[in-house]
Amino acid sequence: MAAFYFSYFAFQGLFGPFWSLYLQSLSFSPLQISILMSLSTLARIVSPVFWGWLADRAGKRRAIIFWTSLAAAASFVLVAWQHSFWGMFAALALGFFFWAASLPLAEATTSQLTRSQPGRYSRIRVWGSIGFVCLASSGGYLLEWVSLASLPWLVCGLLALVVLAGWAVPEVAVEKRSRTQESMLATLRQPRVIALFACCFLLAFGMGPYYNFYSLGLKEAGYDKAATGWLWSVGVMAEIMVFWQMPRLMARFSLERLMLASLLVSAVRFALIATLLPLPLAAVLAQCGHAFTFGIHHAASVGLIHRFFSAQQQARGQGLYTVASFGVGGSLGGLLGGVLWQHGGVALTFGISTAAALLGVAVCLKWLKPQPAV
Repeated sequence: MAAFYFSYFAFQGLFGPFWSLYLQSLSFSPLQISILMSLSTLARIVSPVFWGWLADRAGKRRAIIFWTSLAAAASFVLVAWQHSFWGMFAALALGFFFWAASLPLAEATTSQLTRSQPGRYSRIRVWGSIGFVCLASSGGYLLEWVSLASLPWLVCGLLALVVLAGWAVPEVAVEKRSRTQESMLATLRQPRVIALFACCFLLAFGMGPYYNFYSLGLKEAGYDKAATGWLWSVGVMAEIMVFWQMPRLMARFSLERLMLASLLVSAVRFALIATLLPLPLAAVLAQCGHAFTFGIHHAASVGLIHRFFSAQQQARGQGLYTVASFGVGGSLGGLLGGVLWQHGGVALTFGISTAAALLGVAVCLKWLKPQPAV
């Protein structure tokens, strides 16, 4: 599972920072580039629900993880041959539909495998962050060595590693649904489940502007490219450190308390970015908050979904988490950030992010009340 996370997010670490540059080299317009780059987010709204339903219905995850990973790799071979906008659009849309399928299923499998060892999930998931950092930090040097035109074949190679890791993913037996078991709709109607997805949506909504405009905010605040890269690295390193410490944190605090802490610290983090970004110390402290904004929040979310959803609902539950957070929440937050940035810059944009996190705090306190660790 660690190998799967590493290769999956290594692909993301190479694709995310550099694919827009590759599209620009093909003479696509800014509007065309923005449309093509948004396909990965849109896929996370549609794909996880379908594949999660299929996995839960079949009672098997490993086969779907492997075959969708293989289909994604094959689709990106087609991507490498495309130079027209609509050809690139079709190939990327197909590739991301399959690429977005495997992660929620892997999350469900890892959660089930580590259910008797609280916190061990995070020590497996941390390898995804390590894979992302390795490729994001070395990708620029690699592309200078082999040329930007080689990028599609490099990402195909990383997807081939995902396929190999997917082949080695263990199958976890899922009990067949009993007649008396609670339905998926009944689970989703529970106030605590609604509150959980609301918290995930709100935090992802607040993070949408961060992924799209944080670097631009740093530039306007007077930071050079080296400082910008270093500050991004601080955030990911904080995330890695907290993932490694999650067994101790989960032994001491309940998942509800960790969720509340992630929202509170995120609100402070966004407020620091909105008001004190030109101060280096404030910028570093804000980036250290990424340990809570992503690391603790993600681990708590996956743990609560594993608790709230039955064994037969795990894949769909993890898929809905991806849709609510990285899909819908992140997309809407990023789009609104684009509108607000033109009128109020970093202060207004991250002020709204702060408000979203604080609303999440209120939801958590009201309907997802922290409970003492058992």
